[in-house]
Amino acid sequence: MTDSRQRRTEACHSREWAPDRAAALPLHQQITGYCLDKITSGVWPPGMRLAPQRELCRQLGVNRSTVVTALGQLKALGVIEGRRGGGTRVTDVQAGAHSAAESGADSSEHAAPLASAGSWNAYVEEGVHYPNLPTVQDINRLEYEPGLIRLGTGEPAPELLPGEAMTRVLAELSRQTLPPLSYEEPLGSLGLRRAVSRELAKNGIEADPASILITSGALQGLQLIAMGLLPRGSTILLEKPSYLYSIHAFQSAGVKFSGLPLDEGGLCVERIAGEARRTKAAMLYSIPAFHNPTGILMSAERRQELMEVTGRLGLPILEDGAYQELWLDAPPPLPLKALDREGRVLHLGTLSKAASPGLRIGWIVGPEPVVRRLADIKMQTDYGASSLSQLAAARWLEGGYHEEHLQLLRAKLRQRRDAVLELLQCHFADLAAWNIPSGGFYIWLSLHKPVPLRTLFRTAHKAGLLLNTGDLYDRSDGRHLRLSYVYAPPAELEIGLPILAGLIRKLQQAGV
Repeated sequence: MTDSRQRRTEACHSREWAPDRAAALPLHQQITGYCLDKITSGVWPPGMRLAPQRELCRQLGVNRSTVVTALGQLKALGVIEGRRGGGTRVTDVQAGAHSAAESGADSSEHAAPLASAGSWNAYVEEGVHYPNLPTVQDINRLEYEPGLIRLGTGEPAPELLPGEAMTRVLAELSRQTLPPLSYEEPLGSLGLRRAVSRELAKNGIEADPASILITSGALQGLQLIAMGLLPRGSTILLEKPSYLYSIHAFQSAGVKFSGLPLDEGGLCVERIAGEARRTKAAMLYSIPAFHNPTGILMSAERRQELMEVTGRLGLPILEDGAYQELWLDAPPPLPLKALDREGRVLHLGTLSKAASPGLRIGWIVGPEPVVRRLADIKMQTDYGASSLSQLAAARWLEGGYHEEHLQLLRAKLRQRRDAVLELLQCHFADLAAWNIPSGGFYIWLSLHKPVPLRTLFRTAHKAGLLLNTGDLYDRSDGRHLRLSYVYAPPAELEIGLPILAGLIRKLQQAGV
């Protein structure tokens, strides 16, 4: 293998590859060689669709003429082809790779045939699990792009995470004689379930360890419930907008959604009965505490009404309590699970929002037969959450670290929220209205005039901003943004929010 091939092969495994402007080889030839290495090694199988030219220019840091020249060479070599309405795709003609060797490329570098993987593209497109929404895929990728100001990210900034306290926890664990290196029991570590049980009691939820299942984050809890409790074709009632619209855990399991409106007090309960009967709903999903994405806190009266209405219907409830502890002004009303006397409520919790996304520790609270059923599915899926993570989480809760951290975190989040509200008043007063959240992570920005949100997303990205647009949480939305005050540092928010206001004004004035 030549040195140039070696360098390009290594670059093929890097997400951040870009042509070397200091190299003697022209940029377009570097790009051609890079793409050929991907294709001839089978990393890009036949039928795979290439990114659009504009996106390739952005990824590679070159102008459009350079990309066009490189793609033209690849088409001439027969390894890619343009399809009407289908973009540019890798060809399934193996001879294309051989023709590369015959067309001036180093035959020792490009003589390998294309990987025989013509069917892989069909597998990718036909799998039972739906792909993420395109914008969600973009966000997941761009969150790791240096220099972007992340205005909607729903996780605490690194400086808000309890690094020093967690280091103390891990140091304490390291002094134990034998770390847990084997699997835990199906429901999860008994020590952690006991610690979670005590933590839940602080919020009014009486849950025996036998009714708690430890999961690899709250998202896995949603996936287990979608796979294990609901038949295909069933319907879930939920708030609209809702976080659940932005993921495909339930849709991939063949479950349909029926959205219900919100007001300042939370889910509009008077709509539940009629919609439940019309759709023969199997379950209701709700985020009553500091709703994602709107930040709305369901009132105590509304929670009681919801329990009464769903009780008359015999309708089970899935309560997402991810933000329950993250109150800023006053503790929220009791969770729905604390009001449950019939075993109708499944409650999801997590350490990801307050303590550590990287621990991947969450839990499901519910009737014992239900959590045992979900535990069986979890054992089939991953044979249990990390034993080391569970041990650390148990120590985190038992040692009082969690409550101490929450007190510090609330103070910091309160300052950040207030700073963002001031910036909005300064730059968005004529553009939008917004809520004042009393907890959680989000401000729901409602534009006075709608704009094409996908266009705004792309324009903002070019300006160095990463957005979470409202259409992720309600497909028909054209006038909302989910702003987060927990990730971007205050100095970045002072830069980013005025830029965003200017972009919105331009789109509204242009009437795009």
